[in-house]
Amino acid sequence: GGNAAFAFEVTDVLTTGKNEVVVRVFDDTRSGQQPTGKQAHGVSEGCVYTRTTGVWQPVWLEAVGQAYIEQFSIVPDPEQSRILIEVAVNGTVPGMTVTAKALIDGKSVGAETVKAVWRDNRLVVNLSEKRLWMPKTPFLYDLELTLQDGTKPIDKVQSYFGLRSVKIDGRAVLINGQRIFQRLILDQGFYPDGIWTAPTDDELKKDIERSMAAGYNGARLHQKVFEPRFLYWADKLGYLVWGEYPNWGYNYKPEGYAAYVDEWVELLVRDRNHPAIVGWCPFNETPSEAGEIQQTVFYLTKAVDPTRPLLETSGWSHTMAHPEMRDIHDYNQDPESFKKQWLAFFQNNLLEMPTRYSGGSRNADLGIPFMISEFGGIGWNINGGWGYGTGPKSLDEFYTRYAGLVAALLDNPDMFGFCYTQLTDIEQEQNGLYYYDRKPKFDMAKLHEATSREAAYEKTGPSAGHAKARKQDWQVLVGAAADGDKCKDYHYTTEQPADGWITASFNDQAWKTGRAPFGNDLPGVRTSWQTGDIWLRQIFDVKNKDIKTAALVIFYDEDTEVFVNGQKIWSHTGFATGYQIFDVTEAMKKALAAGQNTLAVHTHQTGGGQYIDMALLVE
Repeated sequence: GGNAAFAFEVTDVLTTGKNEVVVRVFDDTRSGQQPTGKQAHGVSEGCVYTRTTGVWQPVWLEAVGQAYIEQFSIVPDPEQSRILIEVAVNGTVPGMTVTAKALIDGKSVGAETVKAVWRDNRLVVNLSEKRLWMPKTPFLYDLELTLQDGTKPIDKVQSYFGLRSVKIDGRAVLINGQRIFQRLILDQGFYPDGIWTAPTDDELKKDIERSMAAGYNGARLHQKVFEPRFLYWADKLGYLVWGEYPNWGYNYKPEGYAAYVDEWVELLVRDRNHPAIVGWCPFNETPSEAGEIQQTVFYLTKAVDPTRPLLETSGWSHTMAHPEMRDIHDYNQDPESFKKQWLAFFQNNLLEMPTRYSGGSRNADLGIPFMISEFGGIGWNINGGWGYGTGPKSLDEFYTRYAGLVAALLDNPDMFGFCYTQLTDIEQEQNGLYYYDRKPKFDMAKLHEATSREAAYEKTGPSAGHAKARKQDWQVLVGAAADGDKCKDYHYTTEQPADGWITASFNDQAWKTGRAPFGNDLPGVRTSWQTGDIWLRQIFDVKNKDIKTAALVIFYDEDTEVFVNGQKIWSHTGFATGYQIFDVTEAMKKALAAGQNTLAVHTHQTGGGQYIDMALLVE
């Protein structure tokens, strides 16, 4: 794996005088059985970057006694002003005890001593002074763990903890009982010189400070396991982070499960004591075939750490029947439609997408906490690289778009947070708030003003009622790939058509014929589309135009407009990372005719993957 540290006891092989250590590493990145995250398997391209090789984290040798403190877990209990500690002791000495002591400025504010028996030693430390860890006031207690043989110390560990709880209440995620909107930024932890290795410890701290300067209070630590020193600075600075894992590069086949699961557990055990971590997310943008390993890791994570919310995957195919929370990625670059769509998502939560489009993932409001965990990604000053959508033409246009996209989510009372893409440029992906060398691109004071203002979620709390999604009796008018034989051929062209191409009377017989999905390098593509634009037309029949409900199920990448009989029924900028369902009832009631109808679609692509497939459903 290379993400978690490994250690070996070398006592039996030591010799007096000089000793030599040899480390041999087998790094099979192209096997599909090894997660590699955003490291390219070949050259840096798209959204994968230069690969990390060699020893990328500190190495040390330490001596311990016959018995020592191997690891410990801390569960804060702010409501009872106490902490619950479990200490694992390696080795035995008769009559051992273990003592936990909490301190403030060197003064003891709570202690507990128990007999140290084997590995499972549990202590309860009641605190005489209660000081909470909160984002703006991240108080940390000092902690001392001492293993003794009578009055003789055998081992001693110094650490710290924060008195902080994270709980789910309906649609809200509460930190110490308070609704705090999670203004997260996507941080991938790449550096120009060290790739995954920061040049100094101070630079880890400064990356957090750079994020906070733009108004953010946390980050998705994206597709990389961040070093403990970064988490230390997050604890010190009151920075909310989501612990993630670099699952990309892994093919979700059972033969790779053991390596994935083993390392993920090692990381949970390593990092679970950090108060800054407010959630776990072991997968990102997984396909439907990841369901088995998603569910295995979900329940395993809850067993190791039941104290934090868990998102089984960020974006794409969610497979948990009863999830704790949900998210989606949306790179729509139009603030107005972005805001309208996500307000409607909670207010009109009546549509349930058939599972054949999502591989079992229900893309609807479930009445649980929800966030847009990737959005924005606005490119600026791009030189030989890319950003999301069409880049703004001026700085003023950038600030307007940025503020509009952020406001669309801050003004939505049913979102508990968001994650903006991203903190810095990385090689050819140039959509950061800072350049790759960490120089700022923008006026951070302006970004801070837009990002940090009070959110509706904080002010009023969630407003949507109980999720009311019901199962529709859908009929397929136009089929997508998942509809099998109901997915019919389109007439299509990649050259600008004449005016009137959206109407029923337009003659498209000179166009090519192909079957959806259309695209370039994304999985499932059946008709190759490599140009910047594609225009599609298909004829479909309707026996009865008096419909109750109409829905568009669509996977679009990127900007797409959909017309029926010359009337626009739906449009969206940006792109989706999977099939989504939209209510188009009112537009379809106006556009639909009994008998023959014409569907016309235009999709525009700027960079990266490209894909278009859709279904029109009615009941």
